[in-house]
Amino acid sequence: MNQRTATVERTTNETDIRIAVNLDGTGAVDVETGVPFFDHMLTAFGRHSLIDLVVRAKGDIEVDAHHTVEDTGIVLGQAVDRALGDKRGIARFGSLALPMDEALVLAAVDLSGRGQLHWAVDVPPVMLGTFDASLAKEFFIAFAANAGLTLHVRSLAGENAHHLVEASFKAAARALRQAVERDPRIGDALPSTKGAL
Repeated sequence: MNQRTATVERTTNETDIRIAVNLDGTGAVDVETGVPFFDHMLTAFGRHSLIDLVVRAKGDIEVDAHHTVEDTGIVLGQAVDRALGDKRGIARFGSLALPMDEALVLAAVDLSGRGQLHWAVDVPPVMLGTFDASLAKEFFIAFAANAGLTLHVRSLAGENAHHLVEASFKAAARALRQAVERDPRIGDALPSTKGAL
């Protein structure tokens, strides 16, 4: 059975990021981005997706966290896409409605090869430490585009920005966990009637 791992590095004038993933891990996470709330979200993402995740990100956080968060989404998406390989034998789809106190967030994933985010989470415009709550959407835009997956994230209830953002990360992680799982019933087949993903 092929090992589904990847390491991706990306350096720009704004960020220097290195991410390693193991899709068949146990959710072991080691994250340092310089943005504490974002570290918390990435830790939750790894833990709930069961993807082993090592993230080292240095960015111009003296400006704000935007470049660091967006570029981490880019690199994480590229690492997941690379680790998936030809996508043979995977479940392909995953979805979950995740409750977190008053918040309820639905996430649905299709490892379609067509990277796109559909976001309908009404997050209040607040700062969560040094993390602007609006950056959650920016992360998922970059992640979905670079992982080549279709991702829907939708809040069904909720008021608290922390709860809505955290529920979004956890729901997306749980949906991704289902989608990347190997399906023994299809063996080495590609889960597509077109014969391509």
